[in-house]
Amino acid sequence: MKRLVLAAAAAAGLATALPAAAQFQKPEDAIKYRKAAFTVMASHFSRIAAMASGKVPFDAAAVLANADLVATMSRLPYAGFIDGTSGGDTKAKPEIWTEQDKFKAAASKMQEEVTKLNVAAKGGNIDQIKAAVGDVGKSCKACHDNYRKE
Repeated sequence: MKRLVLAAAAAAGLATALPAAAQFQKPEDAIKYRKAAFTVMASHFSRIAAMASGKVPFDAAAVLANADLVATMSRLPYAGFIDGTSGGDTKAKPEIWTEQDKFKAAASKMQEEVTKLNVAAKGGNIDQIKAAVGDVGKSCKACHDNYRKE
């Protein structure tokens, strides 16, 4: 019975969720949202990267916790790339909106690499984690090179 109630509550929550674009009252809200999501994701990824590079002691539990957060956060920022958000306080290049398919592919690539990092984190093998961190970093850099102003 408890599972049924939880499943019903989850389904109700999902059914009532509005599309992301409808959640932003102003373009500035969408920009703030995506920037905040990227900031949180980068913070948690950098904690893993610091362990992978040996700058801080390796802690498999901390890697896993941070990898889980990075995986969740990696899906969030893209809801904030809506029409009307190419200007304002943003480092987003106009190519995001003129090359939507390529931008979405870059986002998907990063999310795939983050998923691989999460799998490596669950295994706890530092060498696999290091390799996955490198691949995530490459996917982030590729998107920044093409779609982020410095």
